[in-house]
Amino acid sequence: MKKIHIFVITLVVIITVGLRLYRINAPIADWHSFRQVDTASVAKFFVQNGIDVMHPRYHDLSNIQSGKDNPEGWRMVELPIYQAFAASLARSMPSIPLDIWLRVVTISAAAGTALLLMLMLFQVGSPGVALLTGIIYAILPYSVFFGRTVLPETFAVFWAIFSVYLVLLATKMSERTWWYILAAAVAGAVALLVKPTVGFLLLPVPYLVIRHLRISIKTLMQLSVYAVIALVPLLWWRNWIAQFPEGIPVYEWLLNKDNIRFKGAWFHWLFAKRIGELLLGFWGLIPFGIGLLSQGEKKEGWLSHIFGFGSLLYIAVFAAGNVQHDYYQILLLPAVSIYTAKGLMWMFSEKRFSILSRVGVISVCLLFMLAFSWFTMRTYYWINRPEIIEAGVAADRLLPKEAKVIAPYNGDTTFLYQTGRQGWPLGFDIDEKIAMGATHYVTVSPTDADFETMELAKKYTVLVRNDRYAIIDLTRLSTP
Repeated sequence: MKKIHIFVITLVVIITVGLRLYRINAPIADWHSFRQVDTASVAKFFVQNGIDVMHPRYHDLSNIQSGKDNPEGWRMVELPIYQAFAASLARSMPSIPLDIWLRVVTISAAAGTALLLMLMLFQVGSPGVALLTGIIYAILPYSVFFGRTVLPETFAVFWAIFSVYLVLLATKMSERTWWYILAAAVAGAVALLVKPTVGFLLLPVPYLVIRHLRISIKTLMQLSVYAVIALVPLLWWRNWIAQFPEGIPVYEWLLNKDNIRFKGAWFHWLFAKRIGELLLGFWGLIPFGIGLLSQGEKKEGWLSHIFGFGSLLYIAVFAAGNVQHDYYQILLLPAVSIYTAKGLMWMFSEKRFSILSRVGVISVCLLFMLAFSWFTMRTYYWINRPEIIEAGVAADRLLPKEAKVIAPYNGDTTFLYQTGRQGWPLGFDIDEKIAMGATHYVTVSPTDADFETMELAKKYTVLVRNDRYAIIDLTRLSTP
């Protein structure tokens, strides 16, 4: 690798980190904050009560996610390695808020992914494609936003790409192959524990082993060992969390709710709105499409196409989840970045057109891609209800740590998280919630126009009430 390549790789990693520092200290109340705070809640409990990855808990005590009352606040989804890592940093350096540490972990994973993609493609492709892949991954506005959110996906993608990269190295190391395979399997296990859906990014593993080492007893043993090490921890974790059904969100709908798979809406939302608009800003589809058609280096083989196939298989299997949530497409970023880079490289290298026209078209594609994607993605940073932050700060200051709070926000836990207390993100059935331990009611609908607030303010002691929020003590009846 030349010095100029090392310089550019370093620069790409720096750019990847720098872009994602934008609004790093903002409250978790932006786009998809409901999912972000559920992740952050687990980390906050780790900071407060000690890190216990076997018994993750969070703030929501309702039955909204699992369909069962959850009085202990169990959060049994992915093994909380991501949260534990951030919590350990927050406990060792408490002067920096936990929310920032969580974003730092995500940003580090994004930078690591950009680095690994470049190193991997240096091994099998041209330096130009390798560097362009890292640049595209670094600067795509979609990648920038979700590369700094409090979600486990980016962290999991890093471990999955790391696993593939280690397998690639294993195929080139005749003496230490087994060590690389074992390390790759451990990385794959971490990836699957953090987010099982990244298993689709591990599809290149058997291809790389068989292509470079051929089919033999040895390679079959290596693949078997990899599979056991990577899969057994996930199976063990799924068996463990089955003991806590109230903490397991309903997930079957992610596959094919309303039979949406391969319907017009599925194609529209995923290929037009998400890949076309959000990820590639319309104009990025030009180099992306060319990249799909371009012939890669002979030593690369089908590696890029298997990444692409895995991405297609992923959005087909988890059809409803991908349509419902745009953060699900984080897993598509490696394939999208690779194909877009390939297309740009072909456009620049095609000698049938003048250098001026090539540079001009590439510049327009890149400029419009970034501009049109950013036009939508910029809104994802907005906090549309800042009053929930203000009310949450007031509740955290006034209420005892053991308080159980009703913070109505249409079932969204973002408001509840701001209070720093366990409770319920939905009103109604107040007497039933009081019987389950609710002690306070916090609302950003403080006027008498809200019937529930009006009735509770008449019956119970109002601690704070202004034009922004109200905090009502449900343990004390109001005095005449």
